[in-house]
Amino acid sequence: MTSVYDTLHHACAALGTRLFTITVQDLKLDVARRAYTSHPVEYPVSGTKPLTRDGWYDYCITGQQTFVANTTPEFAKYFFDHALITSLGLGSCINIPLVEGGAVLGTVNLLAEEHHFTAEKLAAYQALVAQHHAALATEMAKG
Repeated sequence: MTSVYDTLHHACAALGTRLFTITVQDLKLDVARRAYTSHPVEYPVSGTKPLTRDGWYDYCITGQQTFVANTTPEFAKYFFDHALITSLGLGSCINIPLVEGGAVLGTVNLLAEEHHFTAEKLAAYQALVAQHHAALATEMAKG
């Protein structure tokens, strides 16, 4: 059986995404938990990271806006693992928050080479997430 995470991962990969993860917010523990990964060695599903109240959090979680960074310096100040990201040949990312009932359940996280996320590609990725919104919300709500 193919999950919505698998389906979305393959659709995003067809558009050029090289690293794909889904994180789910766990506000009780104040962490983001990785629920899906295209790279289980570097980014295992069991991984968590603290929900740090920084500029990324303000924009993506509080503001419920897609975070876009098309170069390493744009995301390095927020991502403690930026050295690992760049070692994989990745230099751009987007984090698309999945909002349900006024709250962010989690984020769809896409990484590729520098300058990958043009306005056209960004719109295509956001459309894919919107197309799968209901199934993603159901899956993320499971925790």
